[in-house]
Amino acid sequence: MTVLVASDLDRTLIYSTAALGLTMPDPVAPRLLCVEVHESKPLSYMTETAAALLAELTADPSVVFVPTTTRTRKQYQRIRFPGRPAPYAICANGGQLLVGGVPDRDWRRQVAARLAQECAPLEEVHAHLLATADPAWLRKARVAEDFFAYLVVERALVPDEWLKSLTEWAESRGWTVSLQGRKIYAVPRPLTKSAAMREVARRTGATTTLAAGDSLLDADLLLAADAGWRPGHGELAEAGWTAPSVTALATAGVLAGEEMVRAFTREAGRLGRLGA
Repeated sequence: MTVLVASDLDRTLIYSTAALGLTMPDPVAPRLLCVEVHESKPLSYMTETAAALLAELTADPSVVFVPTTTRTRKQYQRIRFPGRPAPYAICANGGQLLVGGVPDRDWRRQVAARLAQECAPLEEVHAHLLATADPAWLRKARVAEDFFAYLVVERALVPDEWLKSLTEWAESRGWTVSLQGRKIYAVPRPLTKSAAMREVARRTGATTTLAAGDSLLDADLLLAADAGWRPGHGELAEAGWTAPSVTALATAGVLAGEEMVRAFTREAGRLGRLGA
């Protein structure tokens, strides 16, 4: 029996300083392990307990751990997880499938062909973002892997009406809008983490899939998995989103990440005993 564990990264498995959510008294705060450095500065963390559990999970030969992220390949490769290196990784929200750290060109071509058939082109969406965003709150505009676009903004200054209007405009063109912290993503609807997860499951012969995620862009991943978990923070929690196969945790912040790794370990162990 092979168990595939597909986990979103930012604000699910790893956390920036701003997202840690350490609300407890300092003397009882969890010890943290830095797992990402950017421009010579620590950027992302897990609790030491979560890191130890992840190392234990990836050491199990019956488990395939698949980091699954909207990050670009370059952004993903800054992360140094504890334990055995992941044989597969899903980047660019499913547009890039890394095998042994190398992009699978056939997969990228398949995804690009589907996007060309089913939704408006990236150039149109990117131009609309630049034309409608207000310089008063726009800090950066980026295109990721030639698949989708995103803005880095001053969140408190972005009008809710603008975000609603953008969402409606994008939906009519086959795109999805997701707000994650200071980033506003515009992603083609057919560009999904779930499709890439299914491809990895096919290649590895996985009989069970487990998943975790916190944002709107993770909903398809959670629904496609046999069992899923979402933290008590993020877009999905704010919307009260859940599903029969998804466990909605009350825990928020970096401790939610620890709880989800614990759930993966527990469920993989249970399935291993059933398959023995």
